[in-house]
Amino acid sequence: MGLTNAEIADRLHVSAGTVKAVIGHLMTKIGAPNHVELAIWAHETGRMQRSQ
Repeated sequence: MGLTNAEIADRLHVSAGTVKAVIGHLMTKIGAPNHVELAIWAHETGRMQRSQ
């Protein structure tokens, strides 16, 4: 299961708003209509690591 924006922000020491903005920019850049498609893209291109 994935992390929430708040959990990602906490791990990266940034705000949840920053995480939300970056995810939105990534979705726009790759043309992903939703978070699931973004996760599939990240996994298929080797950009995603399993959370612990």
